[in-house]
Amino acid sequence: MKNEAKFYHAGCPVCIDAETMILETIDKDRFEIEVIHLGDQPERISEAESKGIKSVPALSVGLSVFHINFGASIEDLKG
Repeated sequence: MKNEAKFYHAGCPVCIDAETMILETIDKDRFEIEVIHLGDQPERISEAESKGIKSVPALSVGLSVFHINFGASIEDLKG
């Protein structure tokens, strides 16, 4: 069974670079990764917040959240 990973971003250049790096690096035999563009899917912002995501880009794996660089705060995406 694969572990679930979710990569949240907002489409900014920092986020796109991080997405490329994550998708090239993550072991797809061990992880099923879903890419969530919060700019296109604002209804998923509350999901991201419930996982502890404060800014994007961020990777959620199980109960762990990894904030990668800084593209935008979750608060900025709510506007």
